[in-house]
Amino acid sequence: MSGENAPFGHVAIIGLGLIGGSIGLAVRECMPDVTVSGWDSDADVRAVATRRGLAHVVPDTVAEAVADADLVILCVPVRAMEEVAATLAGKLKPDCIVSDVGSCKVSVAEAIARVLPGQPIVPAHPVAGTEHSGPEAGFASLFKNRWCIVTPCAATDPDDAEKVMAFWRGIGATVETMAPDHHDLVLAVTSHVPHLIAYTIVGTASDLEEVTRSEVIKYSAGGFRDFTRIAASDPTMWRDVFLSNKHAVLEILQRYSEDLTALQRAIRWGDGDALFEHFAKTREIRRSIIEEGQDDARPDFGRGDHTGAVLPDGTAGD
Repeated sequence: MSGENAPFGHVAIIGLGLIGGSIGLAVRECMPDVTVSGWDSDADVRAVATRRGLAHVVPDTVAEAVADADLVILCVPVRAMEEVAATLAGKLKPDCIVSDVGSCKVSVAEAIARVLPGQPIVPAHPVAGTEHSGPEAGFASLFKNRWCIVTPCAATDPDDAEKVMAFWRGIGATVETMAPDHHDLVLAVTSHVPHLIAYTIVGTASDLEEVTRSEVIKYSAGGFRDFTRIAASDPTMWRDVFLSNKHAVLEILQRYSEDLTALQRAIRWGDGDALFEHFAKTREIRRSIIEEGQDDARPDFGRGDHTGAVLPDGTAGD
């Protein structure tokens, strides 16, 4: 997609970590005529971003970065969205669309609207990421064939939403739309609670007095190894995700707790049929995920390369 056909002539990225940096690289690769500016509150990150070419320009102030921008994308932890958006007040063109990449949509949309009243807002969430973070971690193909969920608010202009969807398609994503509250429930199931479980399992293993830390590391089998990969995700981002999406997370955790109790009962009473039926059902879900192209059937799920190292994150998460 060239700049002539791109929905925006100037895209400003606020927050130049994994997601923000990858957006910058993807736009430069897929939309070569589009101007990309970037900014981060950390001067060291700005220096790395300049060196890596994550944007055409990485100025010292946020005002310079968003001047004349047609689209501003907030790529910061979800509980920082409101504070960062507030710094943009009075600095944006009236028709500049403000979007984000957070994995919680209701709280983020409300936060941005509070501090930027009247500004066009189109929340979005690219369901892509890795366990790595920071400006060195970004790569242009991060969003290729990955979902980006756009969650228009009640006040969102449909034309603005279409432009944001076209932007994400232009850098390789497959786009879906959802209501913000439904998005938060879906992501609680597919991303947030699995991350919480991973953090818990890894923490439990490290705290066992009967098993040494060296044994946990040395004899990690595939299941635990994958848990540690998920649990290595950015702690700031995930702290904010759980606090910002707490209602949906707690609802799914309650359901999970009930299901776990049923499995405990089956193990205690030797109910092999119940265990087999449950495991067979979950195996089919795994096959469906591969058929949908959301993971790789190769050994170790192909996670030795970038295309297989994508997690449902947060994203936004970062």
